[in-house]
Amino acid sequence: MEIKLDDLSGAKIAALIGEHLQGMALHSPPESIHALNLDGLKQPDVTFWSAWEQDEVVGCGALKELDDTHGEIKSMRTSSAHLRKGVARKLLEHIVAEAKQRGYQRLSLETGSMAAFEPARRLYESFGFTYCTPFADYKEDPNSLFMTKEL
Repeated sequence: MEIKLDDLSGAKIAALIGEHLQGMALHSPPESIHALNLDGLKQPDVTFWSAWEQDEVVGCGALKELDDTHGEIKSMRTSSAHLRKGVARKLLEHIVAEAKQRGYQRLSLETGSMAAFEPARRLYESFGFTYCTPFADYKEDPNSLFMTKEL
């Protein structure tokens, strides 16, 4: 698998982001969806990577800079055709390493509280993320859980 910095201009990555947004809409009420669309992912404070096997996109993830010491993981997604192959783990390793290289002291994320998000929560827990109160502009929401990790 190759992880590449991505400018979000390709049709395959647009389709994966579409799959991600559809999945969020399927499992979360609209007011509790915090996933970024293509325009949101193209903002200057967001760095986006895609993961590839040959010419097939298998996953993606992003890192949003909240400030000089704090980053947020965004848009972690494994293509539905590549679940349980270690794609998310490799992407998360990449994002954590990038956050450390940038000198961030903390890395945080928001994820769903529903059963569909249990595999993601287990992955984050295995990396040492712990549950926390809302950060940045997030508010308490029964459909959201917040996690953080000191780097």
